[in-house]
Amino acid sequence: MLIPRCDETVAWGALAGHYEAHGRDLDLRTLFAEHPDRVSSLTLQAPEVTVDMSRAHWDVATRRHLLDLARECRLAERRDAMLQGALVNRTEDRAALHTALRAPRGKGAHSELVHDVLDRMLAFADAVRARAGGDQPGDIHDVVNIGIGGSDLGPQMVIPALDAFTHTKLRFHFVSNVDGSDLCEVLRKVKPQHTLFVVASKTFTTQETMTNARLARQWFLDQGGQHIERHFVATTTNVALADQFGIQTTFGFWDWVGGRFSLWSAIGLPVAVALGSEHFRALLAGAHAMDEHFFQAPPEQNVPLWLGLLDVWYRNFKGYTSRCVAPYAHNLRRLPAYLQQLVMESNGKGVDQDGRVLPYATAEVLWGEPGTNGQHAFFQMLHQGSDVIPLEFILVKKLPRREDGHVSQTMAEMLETQHRMLLANGLAQAQALMWGKTMEQALQERPPTASKELPPEVMARHRTFAGNRPSLTMVLEALTPRSLGALIALYEHRVLVSGAVWGINSFDQWGVELGKAMCNDLLPRLESGDASGLDAATAAMIARLR
Repeated sequence: MLIPRCDETVAWGALAGHYEAHGRDLDLRTLFAEHPDRVSSLTLQAPEVTVDMSRAHWDVATRRHLLDLARECRLAERRDAMLQGALVNRTEDRAALHTALRAPRGKGAHSELVHDVLDRMLAFADAVRARAGGDQPGDIHDVVNIGIGGSDLGPQMVIPALDAFTHTKLRFHFVSNVDGSDLCEVLRKVKPQHTLFVVASKTFTTQETMTNARLARQWFLDQGGQHIERHFVATTTNVALADQFGIQTTFGFWDWVGGRFSLWSAIGLPVAVALGSEHFRALLAGAHAMDEHFFQAPPEQNVPLWLGLLDVWYRNFKGYTSRCVAPYAHNLRRLPAYLQQLVMESNGKGVDQDGRVLPYATAEVLWGEPGTNGQHAFFQMLHQGSDVIPLEFILVKKLPRREDGHVSQTMAEMLETQHRMLLANGLAQAQALMWGKTMEQALQERPPTASKELPPEVMARHRTFAGNRPSLTMVLEALTPRSLGALIALYEHRVLVSGAVWGINSFDQWGVELGKAMCNDLLPRLESGDASGLDAATAAMIARLR
């Protein structure tokens, strides 16, 4: 389909004109004063997630121009093409059908194929859970996932996020770094006869994963482990290589499943073992509900659409180069790392679908930490630094807790108080970012400590806050498998919206390849010392490292 690139549309020029005339100097405090209904009109409901976008740096005109841009870029057609299995990943000649992985049986593309693997995987997961914590050989106490990138970040994020729903007699470990210290640290904690290793690699050739898998197998044999086929399973499409390794139990997936979108596939096996089949299906159902919202909700109410368009407005017109995600829930502590790959590997591109060099910026830098930890680290910069960095708060109204007998009634009440304190911190930070503190307010305060050398005016200047810093707030009623599935899918679709507007391929990742190829050349040189043909810096470093 012939679709104009965003900078070739009428709406793009209109947005540029709007930015120069009004958008450059938008002030949230003025917008709230002039539009009493701003909160109600900019708070949208998606499945399991409420999103308040009222503190974003945009107004009615901004949103009108952005919606025009989406129409001119024929965003709905691009979205529907993905759903229908078109080869939207043109550079790899593949579809991108991760939505089919969470569709109910009979509804998505390749339904029987998907559900055949899903059923086998969940049956295996439930069988492991049935013998968890026992003393007989083969009873599992620990699950070690060996993977990297999309084969690691998803399960590593979801399992602690849903701690209240995980099996109480199983421990989960994640090994990704080719630095052997990563794996050795885990191996010191486990016993071969009670450990299940999951080797997660689509091709079963991923350098870091297979290096760690071979090391794990050697440790297993050295420690007297027996029956590799019972203690090693693989999530891969390369059954032949897995068999050569000694693995007989494999769960496959397909080339239309991108790594960073693969959590819903067999890559989610550790999650299935942790949660059990019922809760894993709830995770899929939450994601599917968000899919339905994205594909069916009208533009005015479509939450992933608006978030993706907001990212375009911020990146290309407001000039914001990064975005901070602060989940006010300790269980979501790995969510920022998961989103880093999703956003920056998907949309960190410099050419459009036709190979033309882009004259505008694409993916922002995404980073973050859980609140309140971040408040005592980088929030100083968010409030008073020279860069304006949009911040996303994720609040959970109720955190499910495991009923395991370790929490007394008094402790439960204390935990409820702490949770209210956590929520109050998130609300206060959003409020402070918007309102700031004037010089007059700072002068009227009596600071806890005051310099004897600096006059009050100088001290007050250090205690002023410009305010008008943008944020948005997402609220989950509770952190459950269904709500987490919906939240992850919301972020997936948001990324696809901005990528489609920018006219890039959000599904390939050629930027990962160059360093891998160079590594394969440098590895034997570190052994031999041969530096012929290398640049001076690399040659000198090889000599030093030898």
